[in-house]
Amino acid sequence: MIRLGNFRADWHNRTAMSRSLASTAPLVATEASHRALAATRLFALAATFAVLAVVCLWIDLPVARQLKLGHVPGDLARLIRLSEAFAYGGTVALFIVLAATLDPRGWRVAPRLAIAALGAGLAADALKLLVLRQRPSAADLSGTIEQSFAGWLPGFADNHRLQSFPSAHTATAVGLAIALSTLYPRGRWLFATCALLAAVQRIESQAHFLSDVLAGAAVACLVGAVCASRGPLQRWLERLETTS
Repeated sequence: MIRLGNFRADWHNRTAMSRSLASTAPLVATEASHRALAATRLFALAATFAVLAVVCLWIDLPVARQLKLGHVPGDLARLIRLSEAFAYGGTVALFIVLAATLDPRGWRVAPRLAIAALGAGLAADALKLLVLRQRPSAADLSGTIEQSFAGWLPGFADNHRLQSFPSAHTATAVGLAIALSTLYPRGRWLFATCALLAAVQRIESQAHFLSDVLAGAAVACLVGAVCASRGPLQRWLERLETTS
């Protein structure tokens, strides 16, 4: 009787385990499908922003001239300038510490935020080594768009006025918004708005042309797509964030 009871208990346990695995399998498949869709959308966004950056080269100078006249209302201008905090590396690090403090997963959410935000900013900075472009504050806005480009392959030239393309601040802000939206999807529109305002601030302050900002957003979306794509990095981040 004892053996029969043990057999029945073992059979019930195996049946319950099989049912549990069967019920969770669709969830796992759904999550994998969502990740693949997110990566596809980010790759598409990166391509869209890159194309827009090229198209907007023809309106860079008129936009810069209008902003130089200071037509942005005072309260809106103050809000836009405050939004730079969402794109600045130091405050982004504070956002990451804040998320790691408040999120039950603790420090395990920090790598995704750091890679997506700071990684995108560093990638944009690396592109500055290839293209030498004057910032709107230093460029001759009455000239041609070709004249804003001062050369190619400048390397580590220490001239802040010639580091306009692409916008690393925008890349950082958009990368942070993408990572935050992945971890906390309910706030995705708030994060996107903060990134948009930070991007506008780079144009309003005459630190970057419109095309520079769009190129920075393209870089961030590309980094975000790599983080979301099914590969070693995504598997590591996912395993880290789901570990209890």
